[in-house]
Amino acid sequence: MTQTVKFAVKDLDFYYGDFKALEGICMEIHERGATALIGPSGCGKSTFLRCLNRMNDLIPSSHVSGEIFLGDQNIYAPDIDVVHLRRRVGMVFQKPNPFPKTIFENVAYGLRVNGYRNKAALREAVEKSLVDAALWDEVKDRLNASALGLSGGQQQRLCIARALAVRPEVLLMDEPASALDPIATQKIEDLIHELKQHYTIVIVTHNMQQAARVSDITAFFYMGRLIETGETETLFTRPQLKQTEDYITGRFG
Repeated sequence: MTQTVKFAVKDLDFYYGDFKALEGICMEIHERGATALIGPSGCGKSTFLRCLNRMNDLIPSSHVSGEIFLGDQNIYAPDIDVVHLRRRVGMVFQKPNPFPKTIFENVAYGLRVNGYRNKAALREAVEKSLVDAALWDEVKDRLNASALGLSGGQQQRLCIARALAVRPEVLLMDEPASALDPIATQKIEDLIHELKQHYTIVIVTHNMQQAARVSDITAFFYMGRLIETGETETLFTRPQLKQTEDYITGRFG
């Protein structure tokens, strides 16, 4: 079965000032399913992730060359509406970052910004997002309580619900479970398995076992370059390059 290409990355270079953080990245990310980005600290995987929704634009002196197509649209074209792009490509960060608002208002925030005014529609959308983030049953009786009173794992799922509320096409996750305990981590991993049926997910993880558990495709980065990419099971069991094998088997990194 032919898979639809969601992102096509062509000859991507990325600089922080004079420092070249990414060099010559070419890859495709397919629609629906999870792609894991692995590699040692400082290899460029988080930088690459943030190129996919232009979060790096917020960093002074950073610049990019090459192209990234989302569907048939080059997201670095001069006429791109970056706010609209980030609605299509949501993001969840390493540490949960709920707003100091109620649980309900955290999820409703993006909807209100996007013009939702009908209270019934807003309630319905918030409930659906919390259900999709596997959090509804835990918070449905305290939607008006502060989000800051939730556990770390619940806060992270709330941030996922907040990202899902505006119905993005893609969800970027930058080490979403690295600050969580094993039980909360498993809930996030179970959630990724559910979400990848409907969304394109790109996840950065330091944890190779996690990459093996949740992703369909894995891409190995090293020193700003994409070394190897392939189906996760194949890459972990029969990598094509010795450098990939050495990293996966723990010889370096």
